[in-house]
Amino acid sequence: MSTQIADNQITLPSGDAASVPLSVVVPIYNEELNVDELYERIVAVVAGEAEFIFVDDGSTDATYARLQAIAERDRRVVIVRFRRNFGQTAALSAGIDHARGTVIVPIDGDLQNDPADIPRLLAKLAEGYDVVSGWRVERKDPFHRRLPSMIANRVISVISGVHLHDYGCSLKAYHRDVLSDVRLYGEMHRFVPIYASWQGARVTEMPVAHHPRTRGKSNYGIERTLKVVLDLLVVKFLASYATKPIYVFGGFGVFSLVAALMVFALMVYLRIAGIADFIQTPLPLVIVMLVLVGCLSILLGLVAELSVRTYYESQGKRIYAVREVVRK
Repeated sequence: MSTQIADNQITLPSGDAASVPLSVVVPIYNEELNVDELYERIVAVVAGEAEFIFVDDGSTDATYARLQAIAERDRRVVIVRFRRNFGQTAALSAGIDHARGTVIVPIDGDLQNDPADIPRLLAKLAEGYDVVSGWRVERKDPFHRRLPSMIANRVISVISGVHLHDYGCSLKAYHRDVLSDVRLYGEMHRFVPIYASWQGARVTEMPVAHHPRTRGKSNYGIERTLKVVLDLLVVKFLASYATKPIYVFGGFGVFSLVAALMVFALMVYLRIAGIADFIQTPLPLVIVMLVLVGCLSILLGLVAELSVRTYYESQGKRIYAVREVVRK
């Protein structure tokens, strides 16, 4: 994508009938007080052929009416309206599915992200990266929101091996092809750079501005931290063991069987040493439980292996991702 950037404004070339150079995706929920200003700020920095996709996540205020008014005067505006509130991840996923852009830039709808950073993100992307993630160096949220986020970011970086300072920042830039096979659930929108990196994408981050919320009400609470941790476990499992689940279930099963053998040895030792009879301890029950858990875990792993093979083979999916093929 050839672009020109001057005075913090990006000028885009014309796209063909099937695509545009840039899609700005805005998941939005009950932001009637912010949506008009957000639109004005976005169009102030993006000139030329582009599209602005607003995903109304089941708003109950006048957000949709304001979006309709904006769409009537700007053909570049696309509105995707949900029947009810499905959450930010679903809204982002819908925006990506409906986007025609070769580059996709998600941004929050509460004016805390600054649209003026969009040209800078695209300039960084043009340096050869596939994903550029925003980093809110001077985050303007209350401390009780920043502390759990800081902890979560550190844990995510350690577990995933993708070291970013701010996974929670919605403002990012993606080449469309790195999102082609990404399916988002739960609160997993923040893990897209991880998925992309694991598939061989070049990921970087850059500082972006962050503003305090001045109008409207935050739709996020502290409970999101627990959801993020649980989703991270899912992401790690899918990344490491999605094609070999027997390693997890079978490994746990073998561990349980080995533990049962060790408890049995302890029980025999106690009997031979005259310390306690079998029926004087709960060890026989512990052994039975460990053996049952071990056998069931191994069997579950085998069933999971069958499911994985059915999933990949029935749909013709591959367990690898190819960047390019060169033939001469």
